[in-house]
Amino acid sequence: MNLRIQNRNKQLLSLPLPLQSTYHMFTIDPKEMKTGVFHSYMLASIAPRPIAFASTVDKEGNMNLAPFSFFNAFGSKPPTVVFSPARRVRDNTIKHTLENIHETSEVVINVVNYDMVQQMSLASTEYPKGVSEFVKAGFTPVKSELIRPFRVKESPVQMECKVVEVKAMGTEGGAANLIICEILLMHINENVLTPENKIDPNKIDLVARMGGDLYCRASGNALFEVAKPNSAIGMGFDRLPIDIRTSSILTGNNLGQLGNIEKFPDVQSVDEFRRRDFMKEIFSKYGHDEKVLRDKIHELAKTLLEQKHVEEAWKVLLCLNK
Repeated sequence: MNLRIQNRNKQLLSLPLPLQSTYHMFTIDPKEMKTGVFHSYMLASIAPRPIAFASTVDKEGNMNLAPFSFFNAFGSKPPTVVFSPARRVRDNTIKHTLENIHETSEVVINVVNYDMVQQMSLASTEYPKGVSEFVKAGFTPVKSELIRPFRVKESPVQMECKVVEVKAMGTEGGAANLIICEILLMHINENVLTPENKIDPNKIDLVARMGGDLYCRASGNALFEVAKPNSAIGMGFDRLPIDIRTSSILTGNNLGQLGNIEKFPDVQSVDEFRRRDFMKEIFSKYGHDEKVLRDKIHELAKTLLEQKHVEEAWKVLLCLNK
């Protein structure tokens, strides 16, 4: 196995930053590494990955159930999802799910939440063909309305799909088989809905795959919001004043928040903000030392940004220019 370690000096956007960090990259050529080893690097870095808990039947109607974390959504008209049962690395065989789809061109994709994750993992056991993972993992099959494969009752969202295309990416162990599906019907457990019939992320409590044996629970403190720059065009990182761009206190995420507004607060609103008692106190206490004052102002702005008060954070920062 031949690995190359490279030293690179990365220039950020050609902006006039006073300090440029040097870092070391561990560079891997997949053609020079065993497939299983490279596979582990992929799974650890491309994560978290949603899980397609795929229910299929063969031409005789025998049920099969298996999870796949090479899965995502790729369009909504028509509603398109893709998952991939890759060829086994150890012996280059294909999985029962893929065999069944070649026979029937139908699949139910069930999502996986925290309440069922251990049973789902049990269903990933490679039982002999003809053995039902519904039985082995203790899941309840529910008859679908438009296709032959059964739905998983315990899953909070179940998607009846027709297979549009199966695209094989190779014939060696580890090669992907992209199963491109169109959602025909989606069934949602009402217990995971809000009063407005939206899916509540804390109620649905989804899980996702990480590397190795690790999973990620997508609810509670793991959830956070990032405002989308849809309604207005953000001014961008390049328009931030140099003293803000080079701050040792504000992070890249903080700067991204600041650059996401369309324009600076007006002068009058900044003046009014500057006259607030707590701002007067900061300037009175630290105004004799320019560096300390700037750090205190940046710390306050950072706190406001973490609380999603972006406009107030801007006003705090612009008070330094008054």
